[in-house]
Amino acid sequence: MHILVAEDDLVLADALVRALKQAGYTVDQLASGSEVDTALSTHEFDLLILDIGLPKMNGLEILRRLRSRPAKGKHMPVLILTAADSVEQRVQGLDLGADDYMAKPFALQELEARVRALTRRGLGTSGQSIQHGPLRFDPAGRVAYLNEQLVELSAREVGVLEALLQRVGRLVSKEQLVQQLCSWGEEVSHNAIEVYVHRLRKKVEQGPVRIATVRGLGYCLEKIPE
Repeated sequence: MHILVAEDDLVLADALVRALKQAGYTVDQLASGSEVDTALSTHEFDLLILDIGLPKMNGLEILRRLRSRPAKGKHMPVLILTAADSVEQRVQGLDLGADDYMAKPFALQELEARVRALTRRGLGTSGQSIQHGPLRFDPAGRVAYLNEQLVELSAREVGVLEALLQRVGRLVSKEQLVQQLCSWGEEVSHNAIEVYVHRLRKKVEQGPVRIATVRGLGYCLEKIPE
């Protein structure tokens, strides 16, 4: 799960990034509205935490532009943060397509809970876990079970599994996996991605669970016949 934090209060931004990374998410942070808008048009993220009062382009304009883009921009979960908790501003943000709204100051524990809820929504489930045949993934705890037995996965393997579960039956390229697993400034080679997928296969492929390789293109978690 790759999160972009758009927040110009550097003390708050640092606290958010540290808390989210500790919870197992891949996190990047930007303070300029124009940089956030560019990042959203050139990179893939699974969740946007968006402060309204950003310099160079405010959060509501960023949200409007995001929702006007095709494909994932229309569906990416967005959690708005603002110091001005006015009804008018909340309504405007929600009308533009925000999924949730928090007024500053707030407790980090509450923000993390809302992130977990939006994560489940982004993975297409309103429950506590995602079921794929005998494989069950808990996005809140970031743990997987096979036939209800805990599967020991590294943080990178959890990231690969989460990316595949988000796109069951669809191709996931190595570049998409790199973006899912890495914050800016980190480097993961395509060879390393192959290693993570190989290790994940050994741990979760059983019965109908299968990660198919599309040679030269990427991977696909195959759909299980109903």
